[in-house]
Amino acid sequence: MEYNFRKIEKRWQIYWKKYNIFYTKENKKIKYYILNMFPYPSGTGLHVGHCLGYIASDVYARYKRVVGYNVLNPIGFDSFGLPAEQYAIQTGKHPHNTIMKNSCRYKEQINKIGLSFDWNRELYTSNPNYYRWTQWMFIQIFNSWYDKNSKQAKPIDFLIEEFNQNGNHFINASTTSNYKFDSKTWKKLNSYEKESILLNYRLAFLCNNTVNWCPELGTVLANDEIKNGKSERGGYPVYKKKMLQWHIRISAYAERLLKGLDIIDCSKSLKKLQSNWIGKSIGTSIFFKILYPIGEINQIELFTSYPEMIFGMTFIILSPDHPLSEKISIFSLHHKDVFTYVNKEFCIDENTKNISGVFTGNYVLHPFIQKKRIPIYISNFFSIKNQTKSIIGIPGHEEKSKKFAQKFNIEIIKVLDFNEKCINSNFLNGFNRKQAKEKIIKILITKKIGETKTSYKIHDAVFSRQRYWGEPIPIYFKNKIPKIIPLDQLPIMLPKIDNFHTINDKSPLGRAKNWAWDEKNMKIVPNILIDQKYIFPIETSTMPSWAGSSWYFLRYMDVHNNQFFIDKKKENYWKNVDLYIGGAEHSTGHLIYARFWHKFLLDRGWITTEEPFKKILNQGMILSYSAIIFKVTGKNIFVSYGLLKNKKHAYSSFQEVYVDISLIKKNNELDINKFKKYRFEFYSSIFILERGIFFCKRKLEKMSKSKYNVINPDEIYEKYGSDVFRIYEMFLGPIYQSKPWDEKKINGIKNFMNKFWCLFHKNKIFKVSEINPTLQEYKILHNAIKKMQEKMQSFSCNTSISLLMITTNQLTVLKCNKRKILEPLVQLMAPFAPHISEEIWYKLGHKKSIIFYNFPIFNAKYIVEKEITYPIMFNGKLKFVEKFNYNTSIKEIKHKILNHPKTKFVLKKKTLQKIILIPKKIINILFK
Repeated sequence: MEYNFRKIEKRWQIYWKKYNIFYTKENKKIKYYILNMFPYPSGTGLHVGHCLGYIASDVYARYKRVVGYNVLNPIGFDSFGLPAEQYAIQTGKHPHNTIMKNSCRYKEQINKIGLSFDWNRELYTSNPNYYRWTQWMFIQIFNSWYDKNSKQAKPIDFLIEEFNQNGNHFINASTTSNYKFDSKTWKKLNSYEKESILLNYRLAFLCNNTVNWCPELGTVLANDEIKNGKSERGGYPVYKKKMLQWHIRISAYAERLLKGLDIIDCSKSLKKLQSNWIGKSIGTSIFFKILYPIGEINQIELFTSYPEMIFGMTFIILSPDHPLSEKISIFSLHHKDVFTYVNKEFCIDENTKNISGVFTGNYVLHPFIQKKRIPIYISNFFSIKNQTKSIIGIPGHEEKSKKFAQKFNIEIIKVLDFNEKCINSNFLNGFNRKQAKEKIIKILITKKIGETKTSYKIHDAVFSRQRYWGEPIPIYFKNKIPKIIPLDQLPIMLPKIDNFHTINDKSPLGRAKNWAWDEKNMKIVPNILIDQKYIFPIETSTMPSWAGSSWYFLRYMDVHNNQFFIDKKKENYWKNVDLYIGGAEHSTGHLIYARFWHKFLLDRGWITTEEPFKKILNQGMILSYSAIIFKVTGKNIFVSYGLLKNKKHAYSSFQEVYVDISLIKKNNELDINKFKKYRFEFYSSIFILERGIFFCKRKLEKMSKSKYNVINPDEIYEKYGSDVFRIYEMFLGPIYQSKPWDEKKINGIKNFMNKFWCLFHKNKIFKVSEINPTLQEYKILHNAIKKMQEKMQSFSCNTSISLLMITTNQLTVLKCNKRKILEPLVQLMAPFAPHISEEIWYKLGHKKSIIFYNFPIFNAKYIVEKEITYPIMFNGKLKFVEKFNYNTSIKEIKHKILNHPKTKFVLKKKTLQKIILIPKKIINILFK
C-alpha cells in the first residue's frame, strides 16, 4: 500500500513553518551548534550534490534535539561576490535583485526537503545590517598590530605610545621590517612618514605587491580562485601583475593556525591540507654579501632547508615582488631590463609551462668558496604557484633548478653521491647529509653569517577586489594617508551605478560619481567636491567575498543585535560551532581565513574561544556522468567521439566542450538540434557524424553546474517524495566518501518506505494493537535502539538506514503492529524521514511534533549478546581462531589467549615480546 507523500509532506512543511517548530533560543539545556558551510544563492538553485551535506546535518540536528540538546541549526546566504556581479554584467540586472530572487528559489527547495533550519536567524552578507559589522571588524584589524612577545594582536595605539615613550626599544612585530629609533626621531616625523612606518605593523595594510589579475573578470583573484592557471569562474587567463592592494597580515598567525589544528576534530587529510597551506619549515637563514651594493643594501638573507647543499649552489632567483627586486631595477647595471621584467604582466598558465627570467648583473659571494660569484636572477618561474619570494638554485639535486640552469646555461654541480654522502667540497667530503648539515650550520652561526630559523609558506592575504558587489572598505585618503571612516557612520553603503564592469583597470567604484568623504559633515558626497582639505576620495576597491564568510557563524548566535555584532552572554552560551559540515574545496582558503578572523577577535577580547569549529566534517561529492563533445581547436567543427582516432578525420588537437546532460539521448547520442538552440554560439558549427549519429564521451566526475551534469532535486522529490530522496542520499554510502548518483536504485528506497507505512496500516486503515509484545519483538526493537545510538554517534547514516530496513523487515515477517514496538520505531525513523514520521506520530494520538519527544532508551535485558571471532596470529601467521562473548573485556581476552593450550605449546621454548589486540579484529602474539 503506497502512501500519498505529496499530501503528507506538504501538510507537515506548513505545520513546521506555522508553529516555528525549529525556532531556537538560549535555555538551560546543553547546547549543540550544527552548521552547514555558507551557501551561495546562484540562479540555477540547488542540485542533489548540494543536498547531501544539508540532509546529513539535518539528520544529526534532529537526532541531537531528541536526545536532549538545545540545537542551533541556522541558515543564511553568502550573497556578496563575483558570481552575482558577473550575472549582473550579463543580464543588466542589479546584483541585489538577482540575489533575493535566487535565495527565494533556494529557500523553496530547502523547505521541500524538510530541513529543520531556524529561519528566524536567516542572514545575508550583502545586508547593510550585517556588513556594517564586517566593516567595523576591518577597522579593528587596521587599528591593530601583532606583538610576537605576547603572541596576540593589540591596538595600534599601544605601539604608537611605545614609539613616543621608548622609541629606542626594539619593537618585535610580525613584520620583517623592525624599527629602532629614539622617541625624539619619531616625534619629528611627519604624518605621512609615521603612517608609512605603521603600515609595516598594521594587520590591515596597503602594499604594492604582485597579485593575480584577471582582465576578463576585471578583478584580483585569490590563489584558491584559480585552477590550472585560469580563473575558476569562467576559465579566463590570469596574470601576475603589480598593484597597490590592501592586505591582511595572516602570516603573523601562522604558528597559532598550525597549533590550533591539534584541538580540531577533523580528518587527517584536512589537517594535512591546512598544514601544507601554512607550510612550516625549520631551516637556516644565510646572509650573503652582495658584490656590488644595491643602493645602501650590501647583503641579502636567503632561507634554505638544506644548508648542507650549499656547495651545489650556482645561482639565486628573486621573485619580481621580492623587496630587493625593485631596488635592483633602479641600481642594477642591467636596470632597464630588470625594470621591464619586474613590471611585466605574466600569464600564470603560460609561465608554468615556459621558463623566463632576467640576469640582474649582480652577484653574491659564496660564503665558503673564496671569490666565487653567484649570479642573481629575477624570475616568476618559482613564484607562480607557491608564492616563493627567493630560491637558492641547486640544479644538481633539484629538478626545477636544473631546468632553470639549462635555460640560462648555468653550471650544474653534484654535491651528493648515490649514498647521500658529500662530494666536491673541501671539508665535507665523505660526510653524510646529517653530519654535513650540522657542521655547516655550526660554521654559519660561528661566523655570524647564518642562523636557524622557522619559515612559513603562508603569505598575507590580498584583501582588495576591483569589483562592485562586495563590502566597501571604510577608508578614505587624506593626503595619501589612509584614514578610517568613523565607526558611528557605518555602514558605508554601495553607491548606485549603471555599469558593474572594470574598464581600463578602473574599478566600478572608481567610476562612481558620488564616492567622496566629507570629513566635516561626515557623509558621502559627489567626487567633484574633492578639495583635499575637507573632502577626500574613498577607497574604490571592495572586500573579498571571504570577509563576510569569515565570521558569519558568530552572527547566527545573535543575529538581531543592532548594538554589537554579538552579545557576550549569547557568545558565552553558544561559544563555537560543534559540528561544521561542508565540501572539501573549502578546506584551505575559507577555513584559514575564518580561523584567523576568529583568533583576532579573541585577541581583542570580543569572543572567548581560540578556534571557531570543534568538529569539521567534509562530505564527499555526488558523482554524475557528464557529457563531453570534441571541437577541433581553432575551427568551428565538432567530431563524433568514436572518430577522434580515425585517420580520415585526423586533426592536431581538440577542445573539450561540456554539454548539458538533458541534451543527450540514449546510447550517448547528442541531440544536435537542441544543442544548437541551447548553445547559440555553435549554431553554425559543422558536426562530423559516425554512422549517421553524433556520439559524446561520458565521464563520471563531480556533479557541478560547470560540468552541466547536475540533477535537480525538484524532479526527484516530485517523483518519489522528499523522505525517499533524503533516505536515498544518506544510503548512498559514508558521508565523507564520494559516490555516484544512480536514480535506478531509488525504487528500492521507495519500496522500503511503503513497507514501513504498511506496518501501521491494514487495508488502507491505520491500525495498531495495544497488546503487549513478545520477547522476540522486544529484542528486535531494543537492539535496534542500541545500535542506532552507536551509529548516530559515529555519523554513520548509511548503516543506520540499513538497520531501519532490517528492523522493518523483521517486524513485517512477524506481522507486528503493536504500539509498544512501532511507536519507538517511528522515533528511530524520524531524523531520516521526518514527514512520514510526523504523520504516523500524529495518527498514534500525539498532539505535539515528534521533535519534542525524547529518543527511546534501550533496555539492557533485551540486548542480544553476540560472539566475536578473533583470528589468533603468531608473528603475523594465523594459528587458530577463538570466539569470545561480545561484552568480554580486553584484559580477559588477553588472559584467556595467553593461557590457551595452543599458545602455551607455541611459546614453550620462545620468549614472549608483546601481544597486540585490535578490538573486534585480530590478536597477534609476537615472540623471539
